[in-house]
Amino acid sequence: MQLKIMPKKKHFSAGRVPLILFLCQMISALDVPLDSKLLGDLVQPPTITQQSPKDYIIDPRENIVIQCEAKGKPPPSFSWTRNGTHFDIDKDPLVTMKPGSGTLVINIMSEGKAETYEGVYQCTARNERGAAISNNIVVRPSRSPLWTKERLEPITLRNGQSLVLPCRPPIGLPPAIIFWMDNSFQRLPQSERVSQGLNGDLYFSNVLPEDTREDYICYARFNHTQTIQQKQPISLKVISVDELNDTIAANLNDTEFYGAKPSKERPPTFLTPEGNESLKEELRGNVLSLECIAEGLPTPIIYWIKEDGTLPVNRTFYQNFKKTLQITQVSEADSGNYQCIAKNTLGAVHHTISVTVKAAPYWISAPQNLVLSPGENGTLICRANGNPKPRIGWLTNGVPVEIAPDDPSRKIDGDTIIFSNVQERSSAVYQCNASNEYGYLLANAFVNVLAEPPRILTSANILYQVIANRPALLDCAFFGSPLPTIEWFKGTKGSALHEDIYVLHDNGTLEIPVAQKDSTGTYTCVARNKLGMAKNEVHLEIKDPTRIIKQPEYAVVQRGSKVSFECKVKHDNTLIPTIMWLKDNGELPNDERFSVDKDHLVVTDVSDDDGGMYTCAANTTLDSVSASAVLRVVDVPNPPFDLELTNQLDKSVQLTWTPGDDNNSPITKFIIEYEDAMHEAGIWHHQAEVSGTQTTAQLTLSPYVNYSFRVMAENSIGRSVPSEASEQYLTKAAEPDQNPMTVEGLGTEPDNLVITWKPLNGFESNGPGLQYKVSWRQKDGDDEWTSVVVANVSKYIVSGTPTFVPYLIKVQALNDVGFAPEPAAVMGHSGEDLPMVAPGNVRVNVVNSTLAEVHWDPVPLKSVRGHLQGYRIYYWKAQSSSKRNRRHIEKKILTFQGNKTHGMLPGLQPYSHYVLNVRVVNGKGEGPASTDRGFHTPEGVPSAPSSLKIVNPTLDSLTLEWDPPSHPNGVLTEYTLRYQPINSTHELGPLVDLKIPANKTRWTLNHLNFSTRYKFYFYAQTSVGSGSQITEEAITTVDEGKMAMASRQVDIATQGWFIGLMCAVALLILILLIVCFIRRNKGGKYPVKEKEDAHADPEIQPMKEDDGTFGEYSDAEDHKPLKKGSRTPSDRTVKKEDSDDSLVDYGEGVNGQFNEDGSFIGQYSGKKEKEPAEGNESSEAPSPVNAMNSFV
Repeated sequence: MQLKIMPKKKHFSAGRVPLILFLCQMISALDVPLDSKLLGDLVQPPTITQQSPKDYIIDPRENIVIQCEAKGKPPPSFSWTRNGTHFDIDKDPLVTMKPGSGTLVINIMSEGKAETYEGVYQCTARNERGAAISNNIVVRPSRSPLWTKERLEPITLRNGQSLVLPCRPPIGLPPAIIFWMDNSFQRLPQSERVSQGLNGDLYFSNVLPEDTREDYICYARFNHTQTIQQKQPISLKVISVDELNDTIAANLNDTEFYGAKPSKERPPTFLTPEGNESLKEELRGNVLSLECIAEGLPTPIIYWIKEDGTLPVNRTFYQNFKKTLQITQVSEADSGNYQCIAKNTLGAVHHTISVTVKAAPYWISAPQNLVLSPGENGTLICRANGNPKPRIGWLTNGVPVEIAPDDPSRKIDGDTIIFSNVQERSSAVYQCNASNEYGYLLANAFVNVLAEPPRILTSANILYQVIANRPALLDCAFFGSPLPTIEWFKGTKGSALHEDIYVLHDNGTLEIPVAQKDSTGTYTCVARNKLGMAKNEVHLEIKDPTRIIKQPEYAVVQRGSKVSFECKVKHDNTLIPTIMWLKDNGELPNDERFSVDKDHLVVTDVSDDDGGMYTCAANTTLDSVSASAVLRVVDVPNPPFDLELTNQLDKSVQLTWTPGDDNNSPITKFIIEYEDAMHEAGIWHHQAEVSGTQTTAQLTLSPYVNYSFRVMAENSIGRSVPSEASEQYLTKAAEPDQNPMTVEGLGTEPDNLVITWKPLNGFESNGPGLQYKVSWRQKDGDDEWTSVVVANVSKYIVSGTPTFVPYLIKVQALNDVGFAPEPAAVMGHSGEDLPMVAPGNVRVNVVNSTLAEVHWDPVPLKSVRGHLQGYRIYYWKAQSSSKRNRRHIEKKILTFQGNKTHGMLPGLQPYSHYVLNVRVVNGKGEGPASTDRGFHTPEGVPSAPSSLKIVNPTLDSLTLEWDPPSHPNGVLTEYTLRYQPINSTHELGPLVDLKIPANKTRWTLNHLNFSTRYKFYFYAQTSVGSGSQITEEAITTVDEGKMAMASRQVDIATQGWFIGLMCAVALLILILLIVCFIRRNKGGKYPVKEKEDAHADPEIQPMKEDDGTFGEYSDAEDHKPLKKGSRTPSDRTVKKEDSDDSLVDYGEGVNGQFNEDGSFIGQYSGKKEKEPAEGNESSEAPSPVNAMNSFV
């Protein structure tokens, strides 16, 4: 927690400021806190703070430093004893004492020997309040002596004998570490058969010839002086039985017989320890090491048990191939009988080790310093245990209490000193000494009698900031003698705080177990004793906790993609959090692929190394929170590797591989593919699939294939790239195990048989020299099989066969090794020829005017001379000789599959004469045609008249002209004309029927209404019925009165004054047009256009020149079927002459014109046009206003 400085106040986090505990050791006892200001004012007896170990082994090559540090007020002075007598350092120029310290420095580097200063040292620190003493420090220089000179004879043993190579290192200080090596400083290998004992000897349970060597060397390493001493090498030769017999035979006469026998197998016996029982003593807290090493053949195995209990689970360890049992932190409970058992196939041997655990003295309760005020009571307690029970002795200021000056306030009761009504002269340092035969303990504890008023040691006005719902600890470090009482208050007028809500610690600290917002405020600590009172104020603020409201979530992404972690933090407004992202509890990689914004960590192009745990840590000055999520990076597996072929047989092999990394997605299966380098190099085929847990596959192989294999791994992400190809494996050749497929026999000529088959590929050939044995014979004869062996082809032609005869065919594969299994025979036929006979007895049954049924007798099957495919009917419409010469006769063909004897001819034309014949069809073609057979179709209804047009419209009449039907389908009896008027709302009037003789092609209708639109329906009839109709529309002309008015208007238009008037009107209309155009661009609506749309003015019409009648009217809004006879103008040019009712020319591609007297010279054609009208243009002759609107 960082310190935050505020004006005139200091404040710390309540949870981070160390608590200085002033706990009472007992009633009326005080601890003096290590406060510099306080210690500067208070006197205090000496206290030893640092000293050298009791058993102090020094390096004789360096200066001797014997430590002794102490504290006290006033600072203590130091003195030393050596071997129980005063050590006057001033008389020895090599000995100095560090200033302000009791540490001795003995300068033996310049002169002198370490052995001179060997002895037992003790330090005393003394001031006016007493004297403290150190332990007895036994100073001894380390020793690393050399091995004594000795002559080691070579050792020769027979194979299987046991051996112990002694080490017996020199006795050093501290004891040496033993190990065996050779001349090359390589450690000798050890095993259950060969091992080093705790005493350093090398034990062989049985020797083998490979144990022969001349450099068995025991080394002793003295760590204190960093030296290694070496024993003389030991030579060992192990002789086998054969070598021993050869040696014996060379030294004996031929007449003598002697032979060495190999070492017999034997049950175990112990090399160490000896006998059946032994004793072991160990001190409490040390490591108990028990050892059993046995010899025997075969090599024995060692087991351990505890006879009267079980071995401790967490403290038992085995070393040296279970020959050594170790129990750490041994205690009295580990005493008992331990049994080691050596066992091999020939027997077992036991050894019992009785373990006794002794104990040097150890503290149960060491004496503690006492700070008392005058008149108070107190006790010093010194309790220790050990085995045997330690003796307790007391000293005061380093002097045995029995001979120390008497103190009436002191009473000794065994391990306790009781003080009552102490005074300042009672201050002293007491030493407790607990000792037995295995060691001693020495502890200093002072009694300091002080009279001090209360002091508050905690700084004033500290501001504590605490997170809500957490404990708040408000410090009040104090001192006083007698021990002051502590009270806490909240606010300026608050009452003392009690322990129902608060916790008052003995060291003065006030604890609020669960701080809330209302805990904020000022708190006062008050310390009182009989000598006075002191108080101090501190302040507490409660802050909202920092929370992560949106935590990062577990993510699984594919390598190379992007991942985003979100972390949203909510915090107290007065605290500024620091957001930090960590990966695997360390910093994020220094990589531009990692980007951090306000709430997100984004990692792009994710790699395998990016996987792990990502932590969002939010830290404020008071608290910290974190949330973590794991990123798992997955990808398709890495390809397998180390492909190996084993168990290579003629038709199988075992493929083994090592899987590649699964990239965090388990492999589900392996796909094995093969390449045939001999027949299809570079092409890989599927061989097998195995589960993702397998790494081997037994593969079935084909003969005569040069195999290479590769493996691909597949997981949930996808499939790996293929592995490297395995080594090639060529299988032995064998006879084919299959024959060609798709064997067929079909003749291409009447006298041959073409046998075809699908050849075997190289993989299926099973060996070199692939050929085929082709065999055939007639199916229905008794002929023998005819065979021929052909090369690796796919066809063989048999010539000279009879026409269309069934054959049995076989194609068998063979190679240089042998034949494939006998194939099954298939049936084929020799070549076909054209049929010889035409169908007979052809009969025709006319069903109706468009359908006829044909029957015939089948031809004999033998005459077909091939596969009967069906019968084919040729039929055509008969024509007169004149037409036949001018036009080619079109014949139609219908084929009926199979052995049919009848068929239907659809789509015939009524009232026609047809001719047909029938032919049989096989695979070769058609046979001869039957005799032509003719038939007639009856009458039918006619088609619609070819055309209908309306000409010469007058005031009350219309003339119709038409062409007869293109297909009368019989004899026309009459025409029917039906017509009806159409009013201006497109409603149809009454329908009129009119019968017209069949020989007419023109008809005039009279007594019609003038200026009226009519719709006409026209169709022809035969005796069978009525045909399809054709429709048309037309309009009668207007009456004479209106025509005369139009003539007068034209005459006026020739006057000059009228022309000037029209120019003025045109100018006004142009201005109006511009205004309308502007309004329309602004979104306005021109009301004249609405009126025009609502009702078009049909009054002004074009006038024909020849008869003075007006042209036909066509409504632009008429989109109904009435348009059949309408005319839509293609030119909307407007010409103004001498009146408002100026005429607009329109015609079918020809502009209308005026003659000299102003009459209209246009023509109107009533002929029906097939070209579509342009868009939806109006066909009316518009008024000038309408023309303007149309222009706009």
